[in-house]
Amino acid sequence: MIPLSFAQRRLWFLGELEGPSATYNIPMAIRLKGHLDRAALHQAVRDVVVRHEALRTVFPSVDGQPRQRIRKADSLSLDMPVVPVTETELEETLRGEAAHTFDLSSELPLRAILFEVAADEHVLLLVVHHIAADGWSMAPLGRDLSTAYAARLQGRQPGWEALPVQYADYTLWQQDLLGDEEDADSVVSQQLAYWRAALEGIPEELQLPTDRPRPAVATHQGGEIPLHIPAEVHQRLLEMAREQGSTLFMVLQSALAVLLSKLGAGEDIPIGTPIAGRTDDALDDLVGFFLNTLVLRTDLTGDPSLSELLKRVRKQSLAAYAHQDVPFERLVEDLAPTRSLARHPLFQVMLTLQNNAQADLDLPGVEAAMLALEQTPAKFDLSFGITELIAADGAPDGLIGAVTYATDLFDRSTAEMLAVRFSRVLEALAFIDPAQPVSGVDVLGGVERERVLVEWNDTGVEFPRGTL
Repeated sequence: MIPLSFAQRRLWFLGELEGPSATYNIPMAIRLKGHLDRAALHQAVRDVVVRHEALRTVFPSVDGQPRQRIRKADSLSLDMPVVPVTETELEETLRGEAAHTFDLSSELPLRAILFEVAADEHVLLLVVHHIAADGWSMAPLGRDLSTAYAARLQGRQPGWEALPVQYADYTLWQQDLLGDEEDADSVVSQQLAYWRAALEGIPEELQLPTDRPRPAVATHQGGEIPLHIPAEVHQRLLEMAREQGSTLFMVLQSALAVLLSKLGAGEDIPIGTPIAGRTDDALDDLVGFFLNTLVLRTDLTGDPSLSELLKRVRKQSLAAYAHQDVPFERLVEDLAPTRSLARHPLFQVMLTLQNNAQADLDLPGVEAAMLALEQTPAKFDLSFGITELIAADGAPDGLIGAVTYATDLFDRSTAEMLAVRFSRVLEALAFIDPAQPVSGVDVLGGVERERVLVEWNDTGVEFPRGTL
């Protein structure tokens, strides 16, 4: 049997430590209207599980160590029960099934249930455990399911080409790439040395404006507050990023660090961010858990100008990306921060700029639409997830997203305040003179008009008084 990847090992360890939990489930619900061939869909789901070994892998413990055991395709049984449900019962039923707790030692990390709302209307619920997939995986999963369904409708097997690699190949390649830590010239030794220096003295816990003390064990229950940044602010943020030689993500990171610092978190702000981890094109179409996490440390000492802050963020971020091969799990083991079931190690705030393709189903004769599930686990104290909107003509059309908050720590009203103030900081930074210190940003009510340049000849945008 095959060892686990570093990312899988951490999820397995958390499952052993915290017990069964739906925190790391990835649910996907699709409403299907039209004539649906249930048998073809069932077979198509099985085809996808056969195609992607990660979806038919279980994780038994051998001598106290977890191992990957890939179930053989010819002996694979995969149920897809059909459950009648009324429209009024649907949301609660989906939420309950999405919270299924997997027994990873013996149970496939994917469940499929088809809910029958009417003769010509169904909802397909797929629940995948994170140990077998990540956000990027949803696009190839949806694409392969569409291909397989179309083929099964015609009474044939899918005609897709074999995948160049499987997840087990990646696991072994990852270990080979990193090398031996006893070898000073190995990738793992060199990159760990970088991270030891980069994160030396990092605060173990950010001081956030919580409403109550942190419990001894996090429940991972969460809530969500929507974010929306107007198109003109989006446009200006992109322009300012280009002018300063940075990226939109770097601007977002700077804005979040400014906000947290202003709210009492200090001048040393560690923020986590996911990175795809698919460093080879052969992995792009594969379902699996490749996601890695980087710790980006933002230095606000000395009251820097926006221009200086972006230079600091750019330098630190590029260095982090150049040392992204060390799995976050291995980094935690090496740095050995005080371990706690109450908080995430090394950082408690996550920032994500979504840029991966979204899942999409194209089933002949059926109209498919994704459903939003009212299920918000909180893996971190706060998580800011943002997506760019692009107009038909290619112009920036705004930023949307959400702030996910741990209900252990925050009331909804506090999370709403954080979302509003983050939006204000972004609006302020979009129109501030980059030479001005970021201390001029007022998170309570925006920026004093005398301290910002809001009349930009190249954009023609000016905020009315009181909107910042």
